Amino acid sequence: MRWLVKYPLEIAASAALVALVTVAFAQVLFRYVFQAPLAWSEELARFLLMWLAALSGAYAFKTRAHFSLKFLVNRLGPSGQRILGTLVTLAVALFLAIFAYQSFRFTLEVRGMEAPATQMSMAIPYSSAFVGSALMLYYVLRNWWQDLRAAEEAP
Repeated sequence: MRWLVKYPLEIAASAALVALVTVAFAQVLFRYVFQAPLAWSEELARFLLMWLAALSGAYAFKTRAHFSLKFLVNRLGPSGQRILGTLVTLAVALFLAIFAYQSFRFTLEVRGMEAPATQMSMAIPYSSAFVGSALMLYYVLRNWWQDLRAAEEAP
């Protein structure tokens, strides 16, 4: 049960992936085997993909798996690397903060709209952008803070 508290992001992303695969499989099965396509499956699969993308982006920030070019950074000394790392972190954090704010505003604007097939509030799929960007912002700042502390502790 400890893993549930320790890995909520991984569990949520895995659940979204399993649900997406299940819905897509059901869609194919009902359309081509039973000749009775499901009206809601394509829409739900699209919404699950939105959540999976947002959570996966946050997971990549958590594990530091995003692509980065380090040929310039490696030419700098430790002090220059910290300064450049801080500048890059501030730029990314500023972008993510603005994106999170705007996606939150957009989510509030669409909360009264309903999806045609599933009849769910459009705030549910569109809130994935807010949740994903807020998680990315958290992990960017957490990683930056950990890097600063590690640099202070290094001899």
